[in-house]
Amino acid sequence: MVNPYSGEVALVIDGDRYLLKLTLGALVELEDALGAGSLVELVERFEGGQYSVRDVLALILAGLRGAGWRGNADMLASAEIVGGPVEAARVAAQLLVRAFAMPGAD
Repeated sequence: MVNPYSGEVALVIDGDRYLLKLTLGALVELEDALGAGSLVELVERFEGGQYSVRDVLALILAGLRGAGWRGNADMLASAEIVGGPVEAARVAAQLLVRAFAMPGAD
């Protein structure tokens, strides 16, 4: 069950439902993966609709890792996400909102 108050989001990958959560460790990994100067830059890209598929994939991967998944980027890149790229982008944006907003803000 998804707990939005702890920042969790769900996504179905290869037929299995996974929880995603941006922990501090996952956020550090995300910054490194994207080479972003700050997470504010990433949030601004999403707010302005200027995000890339790379941004979406990195956010999904960080969220999965934050929730305990032990896979890697290659596994995720070859996986089937229910809802396709649109759902992946929606979940990535929701992860950012839940990581940095008060509960109920999304």
